[in-house]
Amino acid sequence: MKYLYIILLFLTLNCSGNKVTSYHGNKYLEEKFDKIVINETNKNELISKIGPPSTVSDFNENKWFYFERLKTNQSLFKLGTQKIKKNNILIVELDNKGLLINKKLLNLDNMNDLKYLKNTTKKEFGNESVIYDVFSSLREKINSPVRNKKK
Repeated sequence: MKYLYIILLFLTLNCSGNKVTSYHGNKYLEEKFDKIVINETNKNELISKIGPPSTVSDFNENKWFYFERLKTNQSLFKLGTQKIKKNNILIVELDNKGLLINKKLLNLDNMNDLKYLKNTTKKEFGNESVIYDVFSSLREKINSPVRNKKK
């Protein structure tokens, strides 16, 4: 009887045929990408057509980034994990006068899966080596309190 209640509970929770989606950033970046033209669109037109940038480069204030991400829930059996359906990044570069000089749209196919190595690097010296003694004495000198010098 308990199993029947559990099955009914899962069926009622999963009745909705609509997938839960979460949208972050600017919508429809692919369509907006086609509306902006290199050497014709300026900074004010960009803001009116796409909106303010999601972020501005720290190294170049004339490089703007717009993000679009759409995530949907997977099936009930995957326990609510989400799958990325859309992941677009629009990179816009302006010249000093505010005119568009470069645009690039990156999508889900351009994403790289980073694989991390599980190997670790071993140190080449031990606690009893000469190098360790030199570095530990330097560390002690750096961390020691400053002595009052006579003037």
